[in-house]
Amino acid sequence: MVFEELAIILQEKFQNSISIQNTETLQPRILIEKKEFLLEIAHFLYSDKRLYFDNLVCITALDNGVIDEINNENRFEIIYQFYSYPFEHSITLAILLLDKEDKKLSVDSLTSLWKAADWHEREAFDMIGVKFENHPDLRRILMPADWEGFPLRKNYKTQEEYHGIKVDY
Repeated sequence: MVFEELAIILQEKFQNSISIQNTETLQPRILIEKKEFLLEIAHFLYSDKRLYFDNLVCITALDNGVIDEINNENRFEIIYQFYSYPFEHSITLAILLLDKEDKKLSVDSLTSLWKAADWHEREAFDMIGVKFENHPDLRRILMPADWEGFPLRKNYKTQEEYHGIKVDY
């Protein structure tokens, strides 16, 4: 199934909850308009017999930087890539988070549907600071547990010392 066919199925089911983006590029995507719909859409992708996305390939978190200089508002993006082995089709979903609107920078965890989400979500939490609600073990995975800050944020400042050791990059 090609992207256009997948997009039609999702638009019929979720109408105003999603929008189609980047249709002229090699990797078009579906933008989830409100994060509250993530679990419902993900469950549909997994359980609908026409789609059956049995593999969560990747979760990526991005800090797109300050989008509003006056309010100092950052925009973060969570990108999900799914693949169906039986049908050999793929899809990319994205959610935008504004740190002024969402102080916790949180979305629902997908670990209840795909076990692979566990480590992907932990990495996004560790590097960007996005919290995944109902994650079974959300803790740092790459940085020490007591590390300060999130290294892939645009406003990140490296600690000068860590446990008395100079941090030098």
